[in-house]
Amino acid sequence: MDTLKTLTYDVTGRMARITLNRPERGNGITFEMPAELAACVERANLDPNVHVIALSGNGKGFCGGYDLVMTAEQNLGDEGGLMGWPQGSSMDPQVQLANHNPDEIWDPILDYAMMSRNVRGFMSLFYSDKPVICKVQGFCVAGGTDMALCSDLLFIEDTAPIGYPPARVWGVPTTALWAHRIGAEKAKRLLFTGDCLTGKQAAEWGLATEAPTADKLEQRFEGMLERVARLPVNQLVMMKLLINQTLMSQGLHTSQMLATIFDGVARHTKEGYAFQQRAGAVGFKQAVKERDAPFNDAGE
Repeated sequence: MDTLKTLTYDVTGRMARITLNRPERGNGITFEMPAELAACVERANLDPNVHVIALSGNGKGFCGGYDLVMTAEQNLGDEGGLMGWPQGSSMDPQVQLANHNPDEIWDPILDYAMMSRNVRGFMSLFYSDKPVICKVQGFCVAGGTDMALCSDLLFIEDTAPIGYPPARVWGVPTTALWAHRIGAEKAKRLLFTGDCLTGKQAAEWGLATEAPTADKLEQRFEGMLERVARLPVNQLVMMKLLINQTLMSQGLHTSQMLATIFDGVARHTKEGYAFQQRAGAVGFKQAVKERDAPFNDAGE
């Protein structure tokens, strides 16, 4: 795992530790990250000494979502393209993600193929033989919630925001787990507004296992890792398979296919084009501030 670019992998005792490691970019998701995540999960599953996987993020927050500053601003640089496509060509996934010119041809199937690969990377946490416990400090928003919700247990700082603000424009949560985790009514409450929950609210809503204060988060997280790691691996695998089957029987596969297609559509609506053009004019961060400004009353 010496070639990892977006995260780190370590084993301590019976725990495999996967840590998002792009703190200078808020651990923003690149197209490499889901693939590296899946590789690390597989390594943990194949290690007979590992009983549980710890997922966390370096820096001030867990994950701020996809690193879309360059793509939204269509400033793609000179490095080689991803997945073998030449950088800057119409087949480059980054160009597909950022291609919001209504006069240009958008290939929805290429978009779906690209994003569904990311979904499979995130879902490696869900399908992991061994339990995954996620720790969130600072923030977990947008695409970052895909990893948090694909984990089995979530420990989140009591004041940390968690939610999917791109529901307001330019995104759909591709793993489609919100309704399965908190129920249809609560999922609608969040996705009809793009509002975030605090960690404390996430625990009250049943999304998080615990929401300790910042000074107690590490202690509570490590305590649960140690407690889960006491069980035999075979027992843990059976318990996880049994419970996950409930979600699969609810049609999760179909929901994810629809959500991934809708995510591409959301980036190619009239409003999606306008958002991307604004990001190109004033920068992605400023465009997001303007998008979120009407919602800054905290939903009161």
